[in-house]
Amino acid sequence: MGWIAGPDLAAAVADAGGLGMLAMPLVPAPVLAEMLTSLTRRTAGAVGVNFLMPFLDRDSVEVAAGSARVVEFFYGDPDPALVATVHGGGGALACWQVGSVAEARAAADAGCDLLVAQGTEAGGHVRGSLALLPLLAQVLDAVEVPVVAAGGIASPRAMAAALAAGAAAVKVGTLLVATDEADAHPAYVQALIRARSDETVLTEAFSVMWPDAPHRVLASAIANAKALPGCVAGQATLAGAAIPIPRFAPMAPTRTTTGAVEAMALYAGQSVGAVHGVHPAATIVRQLTQGAEQLLRRVATDLPRSAGD
Repeated sequence: MGWIAGPDLAAAVADAGGLGMLAMPLVPAPVLAEMLTSLTRRTAGAVGVNFLMPFLDRDSVEVAAGSARVVEFFYGDPDPALVATVHGGGGALACWQVGSVAEARAAADAGCDLLVAQGTEAGGHVRGSLALLPLLAQVLDAVEVPVVAAGGIASPRAMAAALAAGAAAVKVGTLLVATDEADAHPAYVQALIRARSDETVLTEAFSVMWPDAPHRVLASAIANAKALPGCVAGQATLAGAAIPIPRFAPMAPTRTTTGAVEAMALYAGQSVGAVHGVHPAATIVRQLTQGAEQLLRRVATDLPRSAGD
């Protein structure tokens, strides 16, 4: 989710009982430290930080390790030295998001406390080539640490299915873009609300500054970017500085982004058909967890009767 998963969203998810993830690529270590200090004042819930390996700042990892409950890495080979940095910072758990069984084994061997298995249904950058349930089954058989399921989770049924398959938890992205607290541009959110689940595509189109990295976006974003004249799509603000957004850059549009927003990287998972409006993040967390719990209880209640029929 990039900059869209900022402090407001992290605090709201944490307050609702989830793990609020802060995703701030390219943010300098001192700025990240200020964000985390502010978050500890705002919420008593659990907050983590996600790092993209191609843009890793090791100083920021040290900052996160000293303040966050979870430090997560994505899109790079598992690194035991990074895991050791996390464990030496003050009690944070080390997590690696993986897209294959081989990567899962490497992450577990590197000392990670938990893993995220990401299926190809996921929005944003996609690491592997398997859908969630086949990948989840293989990863669960290969490692002994807890495994979180990611990719296509946007309904109580999807959450219940992942938990029933053995996941320790689920990770939600697309559905949380359309929340009051997410720092997503309104035009991006409306595009998600209009989209059907068959209107996403796994592509490498938005690869300026990050080549050879498949990602899932709305198909309309690719068409709009192709039709855009010139080589600049708009402008973003990062740590108070204005920076241009090249056409086909991987940056998703935030509230302060200007320019041809609908021609930018509008990341969306195959669960996008479940996005029907904008809600508080707490409402999303509550609906998913309570709905999944009810479904799992119903299955558990029905099993003995079914077995005797």
